[in-house]
Amino acid sequence: MSGPWSPESAAGLGEVIRKRRELAELSMRRLAALSGISNPYLSQIERGLRFPSDEVVEAIANSLRLSADLLHRATADPPASTAVLDAIDDDPDLTAAQRRSLTEVYQAFRQVTIRRRRTRGRGTA
Repeated sequence: MSGPWSPESAAGLGEVIRKRRELAELSMRRLAALSGISNPYLSQIERGLRFPSDEVVEAIANSLRLSADLLHRATADPPASTAVLDAIDDDPDLTAAQRRSLTEVYQAFRQVTIRRRRTRGRGTA
């Protein structure tokens, strides 16, 4: 990702990638291979130790069947409620595809709300 980054943004991106990889039921080794990066490098990204380039984010997003924009937003927005995401992840009656869909819908709703709050905040200041 272009521009400066902080350890918090790297950790946020890494957490989202790890969560999405687990939702897709992919091992770290498999996602690394699909993305064309090394397993140790992916491990460092997921742990927030390294911040990948735009090209690597794009490759990871494509491998996870996500938009790179979703991963980029992970560094700009507050983290999602882990209680909601954990409930989705822990439900034994959901398939991996259903978990992915519910997570994406939840994240999309959050993005709309976050944007509205930001817009309202600017309009009143």
